[in-house]
Amino acid sequence: MSETRADERGTTERVLTLLGLLQQRQVWTGPELADRLGVTPRTVRRDVERLRALGYPVHATHGIGGGYQLGPGQDLPPLLLDDEEAIATAVSLLAGAGGAVAGASAAALRALTKLDQVLPVRLRHEVRALSGAVESFGGGGRAPVEPEVLMTLARACRDEVEAGFDYPSGDGVRRRRVEPHRLVASDRRWYLLAYDLDRDDWRSFRVDRMTEVSARTWRFRPRAVPDAAAYVQEGVASRAYRHQARFLVHAPAETVRAQVPASAAVVRPRGSERCEVLSGAGSLDFVLMHVLLLGHDFEVLDPPELGRRCRVLAERLLAAGATASAVSGTGESGTGES
Repeated sequence: MSETRADERGTTERVLTLLGLLQQRQVWTGPELADRLGVTPRTVRRDVERLRALGYPVHATHGIGGGYQLGPGQDLPPLLLDDEEAIATAVSLLAGAGGAVAGASAAALRALTKLDQVLPVRLRHEVRALSGAVESFGGGGRAPVEPEVLMTLARACRDEVEAGFDYPSGDGVRRRRVEPHRLVASDRRWYLLAYDLDRDDWRSFRVDRMTEVSARTWRFRPRAVPDAAAYVQEGVASRAYRHQARFLVHAPAETVRAQVPASAAVVRPRGSERCEVLSGAGSLDFVLMHVLLLGHDFEVLDPPELGRRCRVLAERLLAAGATASAVSGTGESGTGES
């Protein structure tokens, strides 16, 4: 029995090595693979059939320039990486997690957490050292975040363990204990959506404001959670400000989203030709001005005092317009008389 298991293990290791070789180069001849694996060409053919049975599309062509080639399949197959490739991939993902390409940052961090789960301990210090030499730039201007902080929080989200960090509040810096749920990247910053254990409610935190970040081994039972991206966006665009306002804008949601940064307003479709815009600001006049400058007809939904403010400003604008018309008319008359 032990000999049978040893043979099976040897075959499995050889087939995985064959898969790694096929991923390294476009075409291998049968004799080249046999030489690298230390087996006969007949064994190579058997191992190729084993890969095909597992769903890997290994093509074989004859003649000059022919050989075995791993082709694209229906699904993305597992990739086998050597030490250097694993380090290069991890460092590149760290750079992507800090980049400004929409959607790429969160995807890079998800991939990095998967790689981190299987990365040998001996390679982690090299990844950490090389990541210090990686920078990124882009139009988003995202606030810089330490890669190790992102990784600590990403692991805590993945493993469902409590996390702690120091965070500024109105009267100083306080230690926060949270159940982390998801990291969310905006066009400008990284945020953590987490359940605040001291405040007994969901909160979003700016990662660039955190210090002394650590994860515990204490696991928590997942709660019913809000949509992470929507919750964080609404908090950034509205709840963080003194005044919040809702408008019904007479334009398609896609049109308005192209005019307003995601960090400035939440845009929800209301049919095909209208949308609801939720935004916030330090003053109602400021948020009203921005909606006005979109160039679409709109209605004020909330708050009621904003509707009254619209009428006050409208009367002021009409008076200014009437004054300008009167001055312009006087000037034209005077010019004609002279």
